[in-house]
Amino acid sequence: MFERFTSGARAVVSGAVDHARKTGSDSVTEEHMLLALLDQQGNRAAFAVAVLGLTDRRASVEAALAEARRRGGLTKADTDALADIGIDVTEIVTRIEDAHGEGALAADRKGRRGRSGRPAFARGAKTILEKSLRVAVGRGDRFIGEEHILLAFTVTPGVVADVLTEHGATHEAVTRALYGDGAGGAEGQAKAG
Repeated sequence: MFERFTSGARAVVSGAVDHARKTGSDSVTEEHMLLALLDQQGNRAAFAVAVLGLTDRRASVEAALAEARRRGGLTKADTDALADIGIDVTEIVTRIEDAHGEGALAADRKGRRGRSGRPAFARGAKTILEKSLRVAVGRGDRFIGEEHILLAFTVTPGVVADVLTEHGATHEAVTRALYGDGAGGAEGQAKAG
């Protein structure tokens, strides 16, 4: 699959590994991949990210990701569903942090480094890479670019998709920023994959 990656997509993957190393994480997560994608300049995804205003609101994106980490990686849908049955996630997080220290639920699992000593890719990050392939195939592209990774974030439920949506980067908005209004049937194809 990686032989089909453009240089921009490869830069996202290697940048994600760098982000994981900088934070001392033993695994590369989809969050690391998003941060690496936000680091990109001069390519189609960087243009879309700028058009959507994410470049100017990077601090807000990072804060939203940190808050999700603090909640143990629960999405807004998860916390809302728990609230519907009377469970206050904020209260639980506060109690856990009172007992075990700030960020107790955000702790990285150790011992998941690959054989090369590099951080291994977490299941969620692998899912994004697989979904980017499906997005590319759905669009009829013979390559996997950083734009496909960006679209994969928007069609894969989870914290990153929630944060992007909070910041106005829905699947539809990203598709318009990347391909204009004439995106045709690609939107449905990307979602279906």
